[in-house]
Amino acid sequence: MEHVTVTALSHPGLLRENNEDSLVAGPWTLCGTVTGNPQTLVFPLGPPLVVAVADGIGGQPAGEVASAVAVRTLALHGPALDGEDAVRDVLDLCNREVHAAAALDPARSTMGTTVAGVVLLADTAVVFNVGDSRVLVRGDDRLELLSVDDNPPPMPGQRTVSLLTQSLGGSRRPDGIAPHLTVVPLAEGFRCLVCTDGLTDPVPGDVIEEVLREHDHGRAAYELWRAAVEAGGPDNITLALVGTGQE
Repeated sequence: MEHVTVTALSHPGLLRENNEDSLVAGPWTLCGTVTGNPQTLVFPLGPPLVVAVADGIGGQPAGEVASAVAVRTLALHGPALDGEDAVRDVLDLCNREVHAAAALDPARSTMGTTVAGVVLLADTAVVFNVGDSRVLVRGDDRLELLSVDDNPPPMPGQRTVSLLTQSLGGSRRPDGIAPHLTVVPLAEGFRCLVCTDGLTDPVPGDVIEEVLREHDHGRAAYELWRAAVEAGGPDNITLALVGTGQE
C-alpha cells in the first residue's frame, strides 16, 4: 500500500526564549512546544494530507498564538483540500481567523504568522506559502525551491531579509493575501522539506542538500536541526520531511 511518511521536529533554537513556530501534519498539530526527538507519522496516500509550518512574526506580539491559529485551521479543513481552489480558500480563512483572534485582545492586534506547506493528493502535490517559510522539493541530487519568499530584495552583501511583504494577520486592519501556489506531479519517491527560516537563514542550501543526500527520515531531521544549532541557532527551528513510498 502506498503511504506518506512525515518526520517533524520543532525547537526554539539557542537565542529565543519562546518557540513561536507551529506545525500541522494531517490532524496532528504541534504548537509552540519542543520535540526532543524527531517524530515520524505515517499516513495513507490518496486522501488529502496537509503538512505545513507556521512561523509567528518576531518583534510583534503573540506570534505563537497566530501560528497556532493557522495550523489548527489547516488541520480542521485539511480533509477537504482537494485542489488549488480549496487550498486558496482555506489560506484566506486562516488569514481571517488570525485577524479575528487578534481583534479579541488589543495587546495582540498586530500578531501575525507565515505559513508554508504541501497538500498531497493521489497523484499531485499542491505547494503553498504566505511569507518566507519554505518548501523545497528534492530532485536529482538537488533541492528546488517551490515556495516564493515574501521579502524585499536583500541589500548587497546580505543573504537573507527579515522584513515580510505579506503574512497571515500582522496588521491592525484586516488585509487580503495573495498566496503562492504551485502544483507538481506526485512522482514515485517524492521527497520534500517544509521548514521555517530558522533553518534556511543560518544553514546554506548546499549544506541542506548534502544532509538530504546522505540521510533520510529521523536522522535527516536531526542533522538539519544540528546544522542550524551549530550555525548559532538564532531563531526557532521547525521542519517536516515528507516522502512517499510503498509497504
